[in-house]
Amino acid sequence: MPLEATMMIIDNSEYMRNGDYIPSRFEAQSDAVKTIFQTKIDSNPENTVGVMTMANKGPEVLVTHSKDIGQIIKALHVTSSKIGGSIDIPTAINIAQLALKHRENKNLRQRIIVFVGSPLQGQGADEREMVKLAKRLKKNNVAVDFVAFGDGVEEETNVLKAFVENTANSDNSHLVSVPPGTHLLSDVIISSPILSEDRGIPPEAMGDVGGASGSGGANFEFGVDPSLDPELALALRMSMEEEQARQAAEEQTRQSATDAHPQTESAGVDKDDEAMLAQALAMSEHNDVDMGEEQDEEMDEEEAIARAIQMSMKQEEKEQGGQ
Repeated sequence: MPLEATMMIIDNSEYMRNGDYIPSRFEAQSDAVKTIFQTKIDSNPENTVGVMTMANKGPEVLVTHSKDIGQIIKALHVTSSKIGGSIDIPTAINIAQLALKHRENKNLRQRIIVFVGSPLQGQGADEREMVKLAKRLKKNNVAVDFVAFGDGVEEETNVLKAFVENTANSDNSHLVSVPPGTHLLSDVIISSPILSEDRGIPPEAMGDVGGASGSGGANFEFGVDPSLDPELALALRMSMEEEQARQAAEEQTRQSATDAHPQTESAGVDKDDEAMLAQALAMSEHNDVDMGEEQDEEMDEEEAIARAIQMSMKQEEKEQGGQ
């Protein structure tokens, strides 16, 4: 399990009032902060966690190097009444780095986790300035994780991706993008590379979720971490396979019907041809019968004429003989 001192920078800008996460972005973020704290402390009792804000009147450190969940909850409660303004990521990261530098146990590795739930502004939106800061953090062995959440997070991740790529050392920094949905922000984070080592899961086991392009539980097959809920993952896989089999059967049936259609048309044409041929034969036979009857009539007339001539000749012979 990693031995780390972590500083969490939370977003307390005006955007945290948005309700795309239930009941609000700030409450979803608060749950995620408590989840990260508990996971870090459970991972190693020597670990410490601090919390600071980066909006309102300016970045402010609330808790430094604590192992007490009560201090974290109190800090979140105080921050809930200080929501406003816009975020200042570069200044907040510099202050967090300074706080980590003064940690009591120098054996603790340094990590900063930044929650971004609002548009990047000022130097935070300047990729060149952010890359400079990232390289300086890498030189000082400080790992940085970003959690981008809320509507339009995909539009804000290019600068954050560049930052993570330039500060990562042996894949120790990550970007997790969490768009709004039915999932909980804390559930996605606990299934992401940010807490994989704290949960005893090697980074390689996280598959495509690791690295700068990681997007948390959304990159697991079906959006479910098999290590957290193997039964659900298995049920979803079986359901997908059944659906694929059904679609394949429908496609095969449709293809068979398509192949049979031309044959049916051909058969219909053949039947039509046969009917026409039969009709022609019938007409031909009928004509032959008519012609035969006409020939019989002609023969009867000729016979009658022949008999009349023959009778006439006999009559003349009798008359001549009588004379």
